[in-house]
Amino acid sequence: MRVTFLGHAGMYIETKHGTVLCDPFFNPAYFGSWYPYPANDLMDVAPYVNPDYLFLSHTHLDHFDETFLRDKVNKGATVLLPDHPLGLVEKWLRKLGYSDFVQTRNGETTEVDGLKVMITSLVAPADGPLGDSGLSLDDGEVRIFNQNDSRPVDFEALDAFGPYDVHFLQYSGAIWYPMVYRFPQKMKDALSTKKRVTQMERALRYAEQIGAPHIIPSAGPPCFLDDDLWHLNDFDRDPTNIFPDATVFLDLVEKAGFTRGHLVIPESVIEITPGHAEVTHPMPDDEVMAIFTDKRGHLEAYKARQIDDLNALKASWPRGEVEILPALQAWFEPVLEIADQTAVGIDDLLLMDLGDGGQIVIDFVERKVYEWDGVTPTRFRFEIDRSLVEYCILNHEEDWVNTIFLSCRFEAERKGQYNEFLYSFFKCLSPERIQYAEGYYVEQRPDENLMECEGYMIQRRCPHLKADLSRFGEVQDGVLTCTLHGWQFDLATGTCLTSDDRKLFTRPIDDAIDTAPSTVSADD
Repeated sequence: MRVTFLGHAGMYIETKHGTVLCDPFFNPAYFGSWYPYPANDLMDVAPYVNPDYLFLSHTHLDHFDETFLRDKVNKGATVLLPDHPLGLVEKWLRKLGYSDFVQTRNGETTEVDGLKVMITSLVAPADGPLGDSGLSLDDGEVRIFNQNDSRPVDFEALDAFGPYDVHFLQYSGAIWYPMVYRFPQKMKDALSTKKRVTQMERALRYAEQIGAPHIIPSAGPPCFLDDDLWHLNDFDRDPTNIFPDATVFLDLVEKAGFTRGHLVIPESVIEITPGHAEVTHPMPDDEVMAIFTDKRGHLEAYKARQIDDLNALKASWPRGEVEILPALQAWFEPVLEIADQTAVGIDDLLLMDLGDGGQIVIDFVERKVYEWDGVTPTRFRFEIDRSLVEYCILNHEEDWVNTIFLSCRFEAERKGQYNEFLYSFFKCLSPERIQYAEGYYVEQRPDENLMECEGYMIQRRCPHLKADLSRFGEVQDGVLTCTLHGWQFDLATGTCLTSDDRKLFTRPIDDAIDTAPSTVSADD
């Protein structure tokens, strides 16, 4: 097996059973904030755009480069789909012209023309943009695990697919915390130092668990070419910077001693044979190391090549084109109305200070959006340039984590600890997304899983995408219809009338005494 590293999490895998293109990333992401590091803008991509198979681990924009996928990659590639709840990868790719898909099942091996494939999918609201995944491949001679930035918690399937010869994994920061927070500098430095250490130690634990004799750090870090974000680059191995490069992590790997690490740059080729990996770089070793020892020089040259396009991008952001408050009221309030678990999990107010765009409160207690009175205290506060919010409104971006927050182009304050519900809410700005998140949270509380419906106790969440059937369920002639997506179930038997791979739990009330402490009607 031969793997050509394309930068960040991108790789082109050649096997005797076909080629696989994984997570290519060439264009800046998140409002021009993130660029691949080391630079890959001078690559000739022609050898890598006609793969037999395409794998995209999730829809974070540093893994789903829409421009590259639309303009460069052959639409005839067969897409290996992760088993994600909302099918976002497939939906986005269909819009770009892709039509050949292989739907995998989480943790199950699929064989495609002799190539064994297993995709381990993560489906919690906190995982990626409502889903992340890793790819295992077996060509009959060697096995690799491309974990990228997924964080698997169930290793049974991974162990069964192995043993692995090479493990690709994330080790560096891919987040806005704690840089954007208005903490005292000493506190921010302490938090950043801890973050830098814990993320690399976590990667080592994954490497030890997977047990491959060779590991290759990938999936980051990004670099920042905009003057406003230039300070986020780790130029001098700063212990308070959460974006260490691969050489820093490989020092830890060497000290750990249980596996061998390899440094790669864009166009490095890894030849993999059973138990062995040999890396060949596209330039002499001293030039490779200069990318890391003279990172400032590397990025200054990169910036000079990109600055005109970056400035044009920033100039294109809308400003003054949207009346923000009424737009957010019309958009967010219907989502808040059905966000029961999320609202309770936040149980406070968020102030969004948009400068001349106004000061807007998202009230998770009353589930309203309104102008701040300048007095009422709020637990959370974001300061965001109005142009970014206008962009999200005009483009109806349903995941602000995947646009605004990962851009690091905002500042945040909070009283108390991190609140996962808050950031998950901003991934779920549609009825479909918030219903999935709500269903996931409810499943963590079994006592709330059932409801009364027309003489039966049934599961409250639709087996399709977890819509709340107490809100979206309608019954006619013994058939329960989930109106959010139109799926139908026979109320007496639970048989799905829409698909043969789903079933509704249902039981006559007389047989279901004590199965639920409280009930609601589907007509409530």
